[in-house]
Amino acid sequence: LFHRLYTLVRQRCSVLGSALPSARDMHSKQTAGRSAVAQGPRLRTEQLTRTRCRRAGRTQGSNPQRCVTKVGAAETGNGAALTKRQQRGVVILPGLGNNSGDYDAISADLRDRGLAVATAQVSRLDWLRNAAGLTTMDYWRGTLKPLPTVNWYMEKIAAAIDKAKEESGGGPITLLAHSAGGWLSRVFLLERGLGPVDRLVTLGSPHNPPPAGVADQTRGILNHVAATTPGNFHEQVAYVTIAGKYVKGALLTDSSAAFAAKAAGAGYAQVCGKTEVWGDGITPVECAHLKGAKQITLEGVYHSPLGALQPSPDGLNMGRPWYGSPGVVDLWVAEVTRDASELAEYEKELGDVAAETSMTGK
Repeated sequence: LFHRLYTLVRQRCSVLGSALPSARDMHSKQTAGRSAVAQGPRLRTEQLTRTRCRRAGRTQGSNPQRCVTKVGAAETGNGAALTKRQQRGVVILPGLGNNSGDYDAISADLRDRGLAVATAQVSRLDWLRNAAGLTTMDYWRGTLKPLPTVNWYMEKIAAAIDKAKEESGGGPITLLAHSAGGWLSRVFLLERGLGPVDRLVTLGSPHNPPPAGVADQTRGILNHVAATTPGNFHEQVAYVTIAGKYVKGALLTDSSAAFAAKAAGAGYAQVCGKTEVWGDGITPVECAHLKGAKQITLEGVYHSPLGALQPSPDGLNMGRPWYGSPGVVDLWVAEVTRDASELAEYEKELGDVAAETSMTGK
């Protein structure tokens, strides 16, 4: 009963986005299935999931610890009911240097939860198109504007939204943007309009421009974005910014610091002008959050799917989970779906377990 109570509290925290447990711990526990010690709790979690699915009229997915939403009545970001032919659509926006294939696992995870998912079709070579900005004087002055330099990415977003609209039956769209995809999505909403988009969830995105005296790695674009679409700019869109607290940066002269901390610190300094701050290894926490947005910071979460490591089966190596790793997704996915019925379900089940504990005295 204690384990069941703890499991439900943890799941409730993932929906509320508060008092979140360490992602490393959660990731390690979820993948330690071969451990004899972990077998009992894991099976009990699967049984609880089966109960939740039955109560909500949902089915268990390929992952026995997850429910799959049947296409039917659901909620949009503002609480309006969807029709039986509609689903919520999710558009995944890749970060700088990433390609669409890097997000196949998280796309499958979200589909397994009953969402209509489309990923902007970006290749690694596509990012070389940004070099077009080199031909303008604005680049060298540090006053570069997003357009026309990133027009190519705007087209990728538009195509992915069209695909998600078709697959969702015209349902509302959440933009799920990783890294540079976060500020690129803000450019899109400003330049192309909101359309069916009612939610923007960003993962480790460097939203804020560096302070004066620090070279802007985007050569002025971030300053332009901050000036033209500051904070939670669009009232009709729910903004959620998610940051990872994976490694604290260190000065290069710190002889006691690990190389990873020194490397991270050097990168953080280029983004926010500070070295000894926490971040996900690439983006400092303070730069990943937008003013006015719902802000969630996850412990032990790395920046990118490139370099993310799975825990060892024996549980001795906890790995390096990123925002899209199994278990970590559970900590923020409610912000994508805004599934109020799921939250109510957890609340009821938590009360049931607490009552059962009180009656049995266990």
